[in-house]
Amino acid sequence: MELQIRNVSKIYPNGVQALKNVTLTIPNGMYGLLGPNGAGKSTLMRILATLQEPDEGNIQLGSINVVKQKEEVRKTLGYLPQEFGVYPKVSAESLLDHFAILKGITTRAARKEAVEALLRQTNLWDVRKQKLGGYSGGMKQRFGVAVALLGNPKLMIVDEPTAGLDPAERVRFLNLLSELGENSVVILSTHIVEDVSELCTRMAIINRGEILLEAVPLQAMEGLKGRIYRRIIEKSALPQLERDHKIISTKLLGGRTVVHVYSEKALGGFELVPPDLEDVYFSAMAGHIGSRKPEVAL
Repeated sequence: MELQIRNVSKIYPNGVQALKNVTLTIPNGMYGLLGPNGAGKSTLMRILATLQEPDEGNIQLGSINVVKQKEEVRKTLGYLPQEFGVYPKVSAESLLDHFAILKGITTRAARKEAVEALLRQTNLWDVRKQKLGGYSGGMKQRFGVAVALLGNPKLMIVDEPTAGLDPAERVRFLNLLSELGENSVVILSTHIVEDVSELCTRMAIINRGEILLEAVPLQAMEGLKGRIYRRIIEKSALPQLERDHKIISTKLLGGRTVVHVYSEKALGGFELVPPDLEDVYFSAMAGHIGSRKPEVAL
């Protein structure tokens, strides 16, 4: 099944244009939607999840019109929003059983089988009797995935899933997500570049409601080869360097500043470095690469 998003736009009543003519083709597998906070990611995810309507455009999930056939979409949708609530005094097993009823799994035997399978898949079986109020942030996120997976959805939307997780929980959660994209369209919306680089074989970069780049991550990095230069400087030298070069990112290392520069010509005094996905992201954000059209065939 393929998700086709065509010319989708959304303007809020306060005049903010959250999406501008967004067009994407998303096949089965893990697909990363990468952009800063406020870029329009959550608006697009809510539209795909049938919680909002676009002002313009069309969205097709296989033969289903997502805008006009909301109930059909919801039958095959799994959605893990950025923030979701749980009943703190209810066990994971009981609440998941309740959600299974809401999803249409009405027979007790079928629910028992589905609940056990999902709690085992999300590594929550041993704490299934524990009240959700005692779960860690990562455990709650994994429970959210279990809820989203009820009914074997063909479209799975995961919005900012690792925000606030500690490193160990983040790794466990990413390992779980990596198993989900074999038979479904799984969209990972995030501002964390590492999440996309570790999970997704395809991606798009969005900012201010517009798609800046749609690409295969490995090919996008290959396309920047020979154009990313690095230099370690004192912080005081940064303003002059910004005037002289196309700086795409800076970070601190041992009290000094590591600068990455985009250049199509060799730069003296800089080290040519292999580009990573962070370089792709910041180059696209700076307007050095990308367009509305896909960089590669998907």
